[in-house]
Amino acid sequence: MQVAHVFKSEPLVNGIWPWHPATVIINIAMPPPTPSENPTTIPLCVDLDGTLIKTDMLWESLVRRLKANPFALFSILLWWTRGRAFLKQQLAARVAVDAASLPVNESFLAWLRAEKKSGRKIVLATASDLKMAQPVADHFGLFDEVLASDGKTNLRSENKLRLLTQKFGERGFDYAGNSPADFAVWRGVREAIVVNARPAVAKKAAAIAKVGLVFKPDAAGVGSFVRSLRLHQWVKNFIIFVPALAGHKIGDTTIFLRDVRAFAAFCLCASGVYLLNDLLDLDADRQHLTKRNRPFAAGDLPLQTGLICAPLFLIAGILAAAQLSRSFVEVTFLYVALTTIYSCWVKQIVLLDVFFLAGLYTLRLVAGSAATGIVISSWLLIFSMFIFVSLALVKRFVELTDTTGGEASRPAAAGRGYFAEHLKLVAGLGTASGWLAAAVLAIYVKQSEQVGQLYQHPMLLLFACPLLLFWIGRVWWLARKGEMHDDPVVFALKDWASYLVGALTLLVMWVAAKH
Repeated sequence: MQVAHVFKSEPLVNGIWPWHPATVIINIAMPPPTPSENPTTIPLCVDLDGTLIKTDMLWESLVRRLKANPFALFSILLWWTRGRAFLKQQLAARVAVDAASLPVNESFLAWLRAEKKSGRKIVLATASDLKMAQPVADHFGLFDEVLASDGKTNLRSENKLRLLTQKFGERGFDYAGNSPADFAVWRGVREAIVVNARPAVAKKAAAIAKVGLVFKPDAAGVGSFVRSLRLHQWVKNFIIFVPALAGHKIGDTTIFLRDVRAFAAFCLCASGVYLLNDLLDLDADRQHLTKRNRPFAAGDLPLQTGLICAPLFLIAGILAAAQLSRSFVEVTFLYVALTTIYSCWVKQIVLLDVFFLAGLYTLRLVAGSAATGIVISSWLLIFSMFIFVSLALVKRFVELTDTTGGEASRPAAAGRGYFAEHLKLVAGLGTASGWLAAAVLAIYVKQSEQVGQLYQHPMLLLFACPLLLFWIGRVWWLARKGEMHDDPVVFALKDWASYLVGALTLLVMWVAAKH
């Protein structure tokens, strides 16, 4: 079969369509259409899921239903036994999806608009339920008609071909699709348009139909999946090593290896939680300046990938934790439970969300203690709460600054209760909390009996206080200047001063402990 054109799926740049020799291949051997084959007189039928939009309305509605009520899983499974059309109808009756926020195949959409402008009839033909499809069609304003599943018939594959043939005649329409489910439809079209499809799908489409246009997908795949795991966030789990470091037992091979296994278990659980969090935060992420680029929000990764992989990572993490001790398993379960509660409900509650975040950091200290059997002091727990509350407030401060633009009536982000008028309060609490952490460290050096057992020259530890004050002050200074990343962990990984302060602090501890 001949292929007339190939388009790379690229967004418009400054409103200009990015056609150039590198992105358009024109088969000059193909004769122009005869008047009877004029494309403007041939209806163009367009698939929705994966074609017009990068995501799938079934999975979009399913994720939102589970977020609203996790126990709805049992009802969903029951509906599924009665067929996909019935399942889609039931979900559509209970869930609303904001069509304006859905990730779109921009180059294909621009081409559709050009076709509409030329006077061509465009039909949305989708397996999604009509109640889901109609708002999307209304949002784009391109479609003369909407054909969709109705609770009894799943408008997919052969069912879709049969209906389109009845309406427009055999080979009386063009069809744009993206998946193997569209092969049956393409066999009966005048011309196929392949959008956002894997190379194997595009190749087979060319073998069974005359392919007019091919809109290549954006590069995604493995890279998007790796990004969704948030590997850089694993750095937080190094807190597990702190009890061994503070107890001067990090050099004990047995304890070190137990910490490594605990670290691995928490990393698996953390990635599972981040996958789950991104699924639950779809709407909020799509309205955020930077989070809209996350793989699930941007449509670079199928939602079903997260629904499958999230529990797998969590189960793997729990099994890894079970190799250490019962107490460590309990702490790991608590970590997963609290992060889930935070993602579903607490993150919407002003200040409580901050204390939850700080508590999750501190819980990693408890995990390190449970994994190794090293008892952590109350001083370390108090210090960690103050320092982590400060960092959590930095995160909120930056988010608030980025999304409100200083307008007091604008919330920081969807699902958040903060407003621009809270900026001074957040900054004041965060700065005070960071400085209190330094005060706790100073009091520990002066008052704790334990410090004399661990350090030969304990008073030298006081040099760590100005280092901590400098770092906290610098973090908040940069936050106020708008130069802070919205995640303090990412900032610290890229900040030379953070590495310098960390190295100097370890040097102070080493000198103070030296006999």
